[in-house]
Amino acid sequence: MRILHIISSGGMYGAEAVILNMSRSLIEGGHQSLLGAFANSDSPNAQLHERALKEGIESHLIPCSGQVDLRVMERIRELVKRTGADVVHSHGYKADIYVYSALRRTDIPYISTCHTWYDNNLLVTLYGMADRFVLRSYSGVVAVSNEVKQQLLKSGVRGSKIYLINNGIDLRPFDRAAPTLRNDTQGTTRPTVGLVGRLSIEKGVDLFLQAAAVVLSAIPEAIFWVVGEGPDRAQLELIIDTLNIQKSVFLLGRRDDMASVYASLDVMVSASRKEGLPIAILEGMASRRAVIATAVGEVPTIIQHDHTGILVPAEDANAISAAIIALLEDSASRDRLGAAARQRVEESFSAERMTADYLRVYKTVLAENRNSMRPITDTGDLRET
Repeated sequence: MRILHIISSGGMYGAEAVILNMSRSLIEGGHQSLLGAFANSDSPNAQLHERALKEGIESHLIPCSGQVDLRVMERIRELVKRTGADVVHSHGYKADIYVYSALRRTDIPYISTCHTWYDNNLLVTLYGMADRFVLRSYSGVVAVSNEVKQQLLKSGVRGSKIYLINNGIDLRPFDRAAPTLRNDTQGTTRPTVGLVGRLSIEKGVDLFLQAAAVVLSAIPEAIFWVVGEGPDRAQLELIIDTLNIQKSVFLLGRRDDMASVYASLDVMVSASRKEGLPIAILEGMASRRAVIATAVGEVPTIIQHDHTGILVPAEDANAISAAIIALLEDSASRDRLGAAARQRVEESFSAERMTADYLRVYKTVLAENRNSMRPITDTGDLRET
């Protein structure tokens, strides 16, 4: 089977990790996974494209000028024809809308994965509404969380088209990663705490910084790292200066050695205000880190409190700081939580399991698209009715 993934990527985040993890597993299983990445004129981010090529995954850039480029539809149709794709798999509202516009009058089945929608402003809210409208016409729509599924249902997407599939990750890079970040940032012997995520309001980085200030009053030798880029960087730098914690808190930007980043942490924090099923938490757990996370979205389905991690209320910097202090002072608890976290990911969130679930969706939409009378077996309980 030949699967063409299409995305307008803003960097290496959750959706990008899903595509890479799935592509590796598809290729190892004898299928072909290809990528079409938008080359946007205003922000030509090619990180995913370059990473895919480096890993031997066939990838193509799709030029796109401005907010609306009518030529993109023809470029998508040409790419589908040139690659001989059996199924087109879009990721994100921009890809969803362009794929729908390009393929709605063709016989190519197309599906989408919906991670979550962040209604941070009016424009983003409108984009989300347009996205959910076109998803009504998709062959299949994958929700990564029950919250996303409910949004899809409320928007008129038929339950028979919705599939619930948990994200999954390739565990191998996290098995023997060296903690090189400690050496890079002179944090060799200091207690280390990290947050991995986009620098935007929904990720709660400001709450993490507030918690860091409290922790530093109790454990002044601690060091805090934030890994990721995003629109709120300048605002977060101002918070760091205002709290006077610039000697202990660092915004490291984008890193290509994420396995080493996780291996360098004593404690990982997710302070999100809103989440689907975050890849960063899964990667931290796969790295046997002790994870503190706000109980939002699907996070409580991943983390069992005081067994595979620590759950704290959303919007509560004091709860985050208290949990950090407790874990930094208790290495035995960190080890216990990290071991249980790794086992949890191995059992339920592997890339192999995720890819098998997606393959069943691909087979189902292909069969339905061809009006096949032959029943598709082994569809499990992915379809939501």
